[in-house]
Amino acid sequence: MVAAVAVLAASLTPGLLTDWFGAGDLKPLAVESEHPDQAPPPETPRRPTLDEPFRGSPAARWADGAAGIGVPRPKATGWMSSDQVGHALERTRDFLSWSNLDRQVLEGKHPTRAISLINPHQQDVQAFLGSAFRKPDRESDPVLLFSRFDPSTARLVGDTVKTRGRLSFAEGPQGSVRVTGDVTYVYPVVRAQAGSKDVVRTIVRREVVVSWDDPAKIVTEPGTFSLVSYKVDMTNGGCGPVTGYLTPDFDRSRTDAEANGSVVDPYDRSTSMAERTEPDGGCGTATRS
Repeated sequence: MVAAVAVLAASLTPGLLTDWFGAGDLKPLAVESEHPDQAPPPETPRRPTLDEPFRGSPAARWADGAAGIGVPRPKATGWMSSDQVGHALERTRDFLSWSNLDRQVLEGKHPTRAISLINPHQQDVQAFLGSAFRKPDRESDPVLLFSRFDPSTARLVGDTVKTRGRLSFAEGPQGSVRVTGDVTYVYPVVRAQAGSKDVVRTIVRREVVVSWDDPAKIVTEPGTFSLVSYKVDMTNGGCGPVTGYLTPDFDRSRTDAEANGSVVDPYDRSTSMAERTEPDGGCGTATRS
């Protein structure tokens, strides 16, 4: 059910773009509505700062928070009317927001609101959630679904998380409506200690597929979906022991020798997650952060 790969924060090539807030003539990109055919262009290195945490990154032109998650126009599909599909899309985006953008969740709190949208009768997923937060391991790790940092080691910079991605939907088995979310999230962080100024970025791309099931055919609860699959890759999110948190490397001490996976541009959304992730996990090398 899970395919994941972490990416080291080594061999980085940060870019020249500055955050578009007060950054000259840079304008935000339109919300993504279809699969891109190429990666953002290369840039000249420039380090992020506390005032401009997205400087040197393509994310400087991305939207803030949930505004960066494109939602298609609904239409009647499977057992759902057009209005019902529209509601399912909204609630799916809520799940992505509550999983990856909610400030309390990012600071390590339990993602109660997000979990409330998952069908409580889906026993395998409920078992995963129970063990993931109680005793995380490679197979049951909260960061496979939720973005969270350990507040004792990392602190978010500012109030903005940059996002780029979209939802899509199609009819699934037994007349269900399957919604796929493919979104990249960019988190600027510093060490938790007061006065820390060395900004690094953790970049997480997630593909989450959920099924809004016909209650006449599947045991479910109103307003909940079944989790079908999830894939994730992370840049500077941790390649060491499982802690249940994203663990950015502030020392940039890891080397290419530790990498055993692919070389990845974390901002390249033209590559599908099926191509990006590796079934047995692993640590690749990011070309930029």
